[in-house]
Amino acid sequence: MTYQFLQIEQDAQVATVWINRAELHNAFNTQVIEELHTCFQAINAQDDIRVVILAGRGKSFSAGADLNWMKAQGEASAEENQADALKLAKMLQSLATLKQPTIARVHGIAFGGGMGLASACDICVASTDAKFATSEVRLGLAPSTISPYVIRAISARQASRYFLTAERISAEQALTLGLVHEVTAPDQLDAKIDDIVQAILLGGPNAQASSKQLIQLVDQHVLNEELLIQTAQHIAHIRQGIEAKSGLTAFLNKQSPSWIKTTA
Repeated sequence: MTYQFLQIEQDAQVATVWINRAELHNAFNTQVIEELHTCFQAINAQDDIRVVILAGRGKSFSAGADLNWMKAQGEASAEENQADALKLAKMLQSLATLKQPTIARVHGIAFGGGMGLASACDICVASTDAKFATSEVRLGLAPSTISPYVIRAISARQASRYFLTAERISAEQALTLGLVHEVTAPDQLDAKIDDIVQAILLGGPNAQASSKQLIQLVDQHVLNEELLIQTAQHIAHIRQGIEAKSGLTAFLNKQSPSWIKTTA
């Protein structure tokens, strides 16, 4: 299949999905989300693929949502807004529930939805230059659809800090938080990922798929349709609000949002 914003490379049993919107730091809009969802569904049906690597072209893994797209959705009808948010929720679910083991190859920034993508993968390997953030509150938004995956990765206690402060998280901090499994020098990133790939290939594919299902079964926050709808409703409601519209407009115009008070 031909994609506009993705490049798929397959080397034997390993598929690498490159998000290819480098000029915008691989920020995603409706089309990128739809392409990722379609791609993950197709890969899930391929028995010749044993491991999936998710990566970003250019300087960054992913800056998350394209803010012009988010602003437009906030101005759409309530029904259109929620339907669009649900597409993002379902795309993340399709990544998180792939039968194949998944590895996030993170370099540069992984903000907002980019941190969500990294959290939805089974394994995350980051270069020392990687930076993470749930940056939504600084735009008047909330990390709604990514929350099941980020909270699962770093715990609710840590999320209660980073969801509220939107502080940037270094690769080493992400390792401590449990978001990242390995941190390596940029020129060693692919070698470290290959080590993990080779370890995965030693296991049985059906056993690994079953093990992934087991983790979801045992984990207290099982992903289901109700949770997807709830998180989609959550972001759809917030981005139609005055604060989100103000925050997105201010960011796009390189201005301070209305809730930041300047002193004389």
